[in-house]
Amino acid sequence: MCQLLGMDCNTPTDIVFSFEGFRLRGGLTDNHADGFGIAFFEGHGVRLLQDDKPCASSPVADLVQQYKIKSENVIAHIRKATQGQVHLVNTHPFVRELWGEYWVFAHNGNLRRFKPAGGEYFNPVGTTDSEQAFCYLLEQLRQRFRHKPAREVLFHTVAEITAELRQYGLFNYMLSNGDWLIAHASTLLFYIIRQAPFGKAVLTDEDVAIDFSAVTTPHDRVAVIATLPLTCNEQWQQLAINELVMFSQGEIVLRDCIQPPQYMSVQEGLAVARKAGVSM
Repeated sequence: MCQLLGMDCNTPTDIVFSFEGFRLRGGLTDNHADGFGIAFFEGHGVRLLQDDKPCASSPVADLVQQYKIKSENVIAHIRKATQGQVHLVNTHPFVRELWGEYWVFAHNGNLRRFKPAGGEYFNPVGTTDSEQAFCYLLEQLRQRFRHKPAREVLFHTVAEITAELRQYGLFNYMLSNGDWLIAHASTLLFYIIRQAPFGKAVLTDEDVAIDFSAVTTPHDRVAVIATLPLTCNEQWQQLAINELVMFSQGEIVLRDCIQPPQYMSVQEGLAVARKAGVSM
């Protein structure tokens, strides 16, 4: 399996601190060593960095720290291959155009026996179940809506398609068009919303800390979403099993969750992953 990292905020922000802890799981503090990718929205454009080598030692990953790209929406992924060989073409995130916008998608899980028919508008280039799912989701949206629908209609349609896709297996994913970021949890996905008063954060995977009060303004609001919490001294919130949420401007604006919500412990989530034939 893989791990996910996302950021949605109300002002362009760099993701260097979170990514430095996250990237170490790509071959150093964890075994997700089959490539990585990170996509930054910059206006209507997307800056995409990818490598099919381990993220922890990749010189491409070094660029994130050196460049300090600022963005309001970021999606990153470190890969532990399940379906599809270790190759650049199978590296997440995947990018497609829909309704005149770039859409970015990354998946953590394993969709077994998911073999959709070829689409009219969207088809995978690589051989992963993840890219197939992304193309299927976009194909369904394009078939149902010739033009981009209202945000609430779009969200509930994505929720409906997500419910269909998760029947095939583990389907933790992130999706963004640069205006919002959608996250879905089949098993484990956590988030934190940082806003004033800002404090100090300490990475779990590396002995590195930052005082956000020194690098932010009182008006900043930043949501960070990850498969597992990245810091050890902050209170991360967990998405419920099969919960879908939309972040915009650094806060949750829409959510779809079965009531009453149910949650997995980290140990339960890891056990589900192993049973599905993948590692987390």
